[in-house]
Amino acid sequence: MIEDDLPLDAFITPHTRFTTDVNSRASSMAKYLISFPSAAMVVPDGEWEAVGRDAHAVIDEAKAAGVYVFGGGIDEGIPPVLVSADGTVAMGGYPWAPKLNGGFTVLELPSRDEAIAWAARIAKACRCAQELRVFGFDPQS
Repeated sequence: MIEDDLPLDAFITPHTRFTTDVNSRASSMAKYLISFPSAAMVVPDGEWEAVGRDAHAVIDEAKAAGVYVFGGGIDEGIPPVLVSADGTVAMGGYPWAPKLNGGFTVLELPSRDEAIAWAARIAKACRCAQELRVFGFDPQS
């Protein structure tokens, strides 16, 4: 059971803290989030089928290369809920946070340069720029 009066740091030991230092990783691979918000994907009528085909082709290439971890799109038809530590559920996400929507792919790659190259391929297929972020390394995840 989590004590309400303890700070979050009390539950994170030095061995479980997240880091982005490549030298501290057990391997040289890092997980990268490649994503875009829904509003960024402006596709002319008649091109959606080609976009879907091209996007799936890039994902198939990532799978064949052994770098694909997970991907998908946020289902914007189902509203988010906010779940508190005591299990209370409230409709909506954090009221102060930007709306989370769009699509994303997580790839495991050996370098930021390779992540940029994959993000460019996804951007070309989806017809929109992609944000690239690296996940902090956690040896227990």
